[in-house]
Amino acid sequence: MLWPLVTRKIKTDLNVSLQQCCVMDQNGARAFERGDDEIICLCGRTSSQDGYPYQTDYPPQDEDAASDATEGADEDDQMYEGEYQGIPHPDEIKEARRAARVEARRKARMAAQQEEEEESLPEQYETIMEDCGHGRFQWMLFFVLGLALMADGVDGFVVGFVLPSAEKDMCISNADKGLLGLLVYVAMMVGALVWGGLCDKMGRRKCLIYVLTIDLVFSFLSCFAQGYGFFLFLRFCSGFGIGGSIPIVYTYFTEFLQMDKRGEHLSWLCMFWMFGGLYASFTAWGIIPHYGWGFAIGTQLQMHSWRLFILVCLFPALAALIGLVFMPESPRFLLETARHDEAWMILRQVHDTNWKAKGEPERVFTVTNIKTPQTQEDEFIEIQSETGTAFQRWTVRKMTMLQQVMANVMSLSAPELRLQGLLLVIVWFCLAFSYHGLGVWFPDMIKYMQYEEYESKVRIFHRERVERFHFNFSLVNQIHREGEYIHDKFANIEIKSVKFESSLFENCYFEDIKSTNTFFENCTIKNTVFYNTDLWQEKFKNCRMENATFLHPKKGCHLNFQEENDIVIYMVSFLGSLAVLPGNIISALFMDKIGRIRIIGGSMLASSACTFLLLLSFSQGAVICWQCLFYGISVAAWNGLEVISVELYPSSKRGTAFGILNGICKFAAIIASSIFAAFIGITKIIPIFLAFAALVCGGMVALKLPETREKILS
Repeated sequence: MLWPLVTRKIKTDLNVSLQQCCVMDQNGARAFERGDDEIICLCGRTSSQDGYPYQTDYPPQDEDAASDATEGADEDDQMYEGEYQGIPHPDEIKEARRAARVEARRKARMAAQQEEEEESLPEQYETIMEDCGHGRFQWMLFFVLGLALMADGVDGFVVGFVLPSAEKDMCISNADKGLLGLLVYVAMMVGALVWGGLCDKMGRRKCLIYVLTIDLVFSFLSCFAQGYGFFLFLRFCSGFGIGGSIPIVYTYFTEFLQMDKRGEHLSWLCMFWMFGGLYASFTAWGIIPHYGWGFAIGTQLQMHSWRLFILVCLFPALAALIGLVFMPESPRFLLETARHDEAWMILRQVHDTNWKAKGEPERVFTVTNIKTPQTQEDEFIEIQSETGTAFQRWTVRKMTMLQQVMANVMSLSAPELRLQGLLLVIVWFCLAFSYHGLGVWFPDMIKYMQYEEYESKVRIFHRERVERFHFNFSLVNQIHREGEYIHDKFANIEIKSVKFESSLFENCYFEDIKSTNTFFENCTIKNTVFYNTDLWQEKFKNCRMENATFLHPKKGCHLNFQEENDIVIYMVSFLGSLAVLPGNIISALFMDKIGRIRIIGGSMLASSACTFLLLLSFSQGAVICWQCLFYGISVAAWNGLEVISVELYPSSKRGTAFGILNGICKFAAIIASSIFAAFIGITKIIPIFLAFAALVCGGMVALKLPETREKILS
């Protein structure tokens, strides 16, 4: 009797169709299934229960042939009588349960394999980076990211340099002037928080391109802003963009470095922030004081030299953006987001670029497979991307990304990250508080000393009486009290830092007057004409006007670039930026030799000792000297802190954590600048004590941080 081919399809509770047929066991023997009467080989062979199989293999038959071959057979012996009622056969139930157990074991094996692959990824990635070597590719990326870091350094100086000219050009009051500096720091703080989190989900390269583009666009537009409110808004948007550069740059570069190169080369990268300060100081010194370098576009748009300075400051960001177009995404980020093929191609590019430059183009990239399981978040985005309209898909992606960023932030409070995160927050806050606080205190203290020196040379005139006199020379740094000026003429002169108190002006004539810091207090002005002057209502305080006439007054604010831009302030910033060069070099050379913790703790404690020397600063030269010493020592702590911050956190949270820490740095700078500036001209003891206490506290806490110089990026 011929038996037809027997196949069964079993429907499991996993909704998987399993077709059972003849398989081979490990020894090559066929697998059989035992029936009631005979052993049925699922390949179509039959055997009796006594174990003697038929030796004939029958070829597959079509449906008609099978029917003819089995004609006359008893079909009740071959069919399960409950089949037509939809009742599953007991054997099918057993097979379904067996298949479910097999599927469960398969999933368990896959989960174990996934966990093993995740644990081995850091070691595998470190091995790959060692095989790729350190060479031309890293140096190209080094200069591109260095220019981005330089752009951030330039932006930190722009507002301070243009403010003395901008406040005169746009009639900015002292209150509004302080608001500009405050909002720029707030924008940079928000930018660090936002872009740091986004770069862990969108990619390091993509976010850095967005950051530089935002900075370029809004900084360029701010050059043409004529109103203070519009200028303030544009600088805020520019600060929001460039504020995210530091977290992204360090995270991006770290993931292209092998373990024994990280500390040194991240420290070298820090030097570009110094170059940004030098570039801003030098160009401001060379451009802003030269009024003739400006130009006018029509009658309303005046492009003074301080606006040209802002344009020149865009060059580092523009160069970084152009270079970044030719740089690849971080392969470590791609592996974390299950984009294995792209990561493999980039790693091969790094390998080939380095070894070709070293004269070994024949070396082959031997890595064939890097396995990282796909995350549930990625699967969720992929599923949602297949449904709805384009706007709905966009909304789903962005909302999902926001949820992932917030989840990333919340995950930083996990027990294994909580302690080290708290220690890092304290160290970042203490270092930023003292550094930025003294950074405001140094130039303001120099200005105050200049003011005191200027005030000490003031000439005082008491109860002078001048009649029918023509003032054709400038009046500078004078105080006139209870004077009388009868039939006098003031024409074509400049009046700077002059105060008239309780004086009488009768039948006088003022023509073509330029004034700076000049006021009339409690004066009586009779039958006097003011023609084409900038002496407007705000400069007359509690004065009595009797038949006074103002003709063709000069409206708005007017710049005097020869007087309003003291080169000392540019020199102070230039020397302060240059002073960090020795500290950068020393920290780079010893970062991997003595460790990050000793660099941070030692630098902060040594800087705290330098603050006491500020008590001995009684001249401008002494303040500049101690400023350079403080900057030169404290920069090593900054370098070590930035290195350890990117090494302590896993790749999926690195940008988020660094962004939060950098945001805390900006927050500390806001608080410190307000506190330290309030004591200028009052006392030096309180600001110096606050800086000393913060540095000592931060230095002691830094010694409790874990050492990371031999830590593989997790």
